[in-house]
Amino acid sequence: MLLKKLSLKTIDFKFVLTMCFLFFFNSIISAQEVIKDTVVSKPAIVVPSGQKLKIDGIIATVGDYIVLDSDIDKGFLEISGQGGSTKDITRCQMLGKLLEDKLYAHQAIQDSIVVSDAEIRSIMEDKLSTMTQQVGDINKVVAYYKKNSVEEFKTYFADILKEQKLASEMTKKIVDAVEITPEEVRNFFKKIPKEELPTFGAEMEVAQIVVEPKVSKEDEQKVVDKLNAMRKDILAGSSFATKAVLYSQDKASVPSGGFYKMNRKTPFVKEFKDVAFSLREGEVSEPFKTIFGYHIIMVEKIKGQEIELRHILIMPTISEAALKEAKERITNIRNKIVSKEITFAEAARTESDEKETRANGGVLINPNTQDTRFELTKMDPTLYSQVSNLKDDEISQPVLNTDDKEKKTYKIVTVTNRIDAHTADYAKDYTKIKDLALKEKQITTISKWFDNKIKDTYIKIIGEYRDCNFVYNWLKK
Repeated sequence: MLLKKLSLKTIDFKFVLTMCFLFFFNSIISAQEVIKDTVVSKPAIVVPSGQKLKIDGIIATVGDYIVLDSDIDKGFLEISGQGGSTKDITRCQMLGKLLEDKLYAHQAIQDSIVVSDAEIRSIMEDKLSTMTQQVGDINKVVAYYKKNSVEEFKTYFADILKEQKLASEMTKKIVDAVEITPEEVRNFFKKIPKEELPTFGAEMEVAQIVVEPKVSKEDEQKVVDKLNAMRKDILAGSSFATKAVLYSQDKASVPSGGFYKMNRKTPFVKEFKDVAFSLREGEVSEPFKTIFGYHIIMVEKIKGQEIELRHILIMPTISEAALKEAKERITNIRNKIVSKEITFAEAARTESDEKETRANGGVLINPNTQDTRFELTKMDPTLYSQVSNLKDDEISQPVLNTDDKEKKTYKIVTVTNRIDAHTADYAKDYTKIKDLALKEKQITTISKWFDNKIKDTYIKIIGEYRDCNFVYNWLKK
């Protein structure tokens, strides 16, 4: 049973290949590792008398895609380059994963899933930038792949990235369509023998109050003026992407020149989406404000309900005086809570500047599970360091926090509830049990999908690999 395997950390290879290996294929290359002189030993292959041993060549075809024998070797190199072990992975298993990716990509095309060239260019720019930073010279990667030039490598690399993106989108389409009902969750839990129930680690629930330093109107106007000057240059012909790389403070999009692809459901803040969807193709917005700072946006392409855009984010400078004032304010809030003038929850609702937690008394939501519990062994290290030594009802001292966008705030935190390690309980651990039940259903759905699509797709495996014992019926026996 999946749950037993999950709790014992002995998930079968099918699950590992289907769900986890996406990490190494999606990341394609750890460039620093790729250029090592790593040799992957092949098992001895017995060749019938009179036949020639093929050193490399096509070993499989899935729809319009092919698999080369050397692709298997590259797969082993990729895993080793990411620090993983390959000792328990056979060449047959590696081929099985490659066949899965090819079928995903092939079916994505049949289902009219579109991956734009602009999106691939953006992904490629990001990855090539990372490679160059790690290795120091992109020509080393080009040489490893035995290409004659950077341009030839880019063409080859773009094809790989497009195939991977198609496979990723196809997988997402299958998994996202899987839903689970409370009745299915209940039946899943009932099927687990009592002695096989998983044990969940110690957890805690945490609340916080956040105070944001106030930015002066003068500093805000400086940012608006800077963005207006950039906008003027862009309208006169300057490259938006280049300015995003040079000046934007949104670290996530800087490597791709500020590029994002989004639709109405994409989790961007409302103000950003309102502006983005009000623009025409090629139009550049006026500077506008969100909780992250000030932005300008240029829409590059509109495709139905989806848009491709670039943006630049600049945050106003926080003065030392503003930081000092914020610290004094949150210190006063803490003193009121400690002296019992107000509860932590009441103070959060009336004093906190963080909209996401203010309404529920400052209680944090675990981004990985979407509930209020944080497992100690999986908690963000920064948050853990802030709460690990707190006693019941103790309030931390004010902490200066800097988020991933360099935004500075002061906060105080407290532990509102502690849950000891325990055997799974349906009522107390419903969210976790639901996640396990959903994972099992997703795996079953993927298995059925492969069984059906293999029957309807042209698939050919040649040579010694026809003797492999695959997870799926690739040989259609």
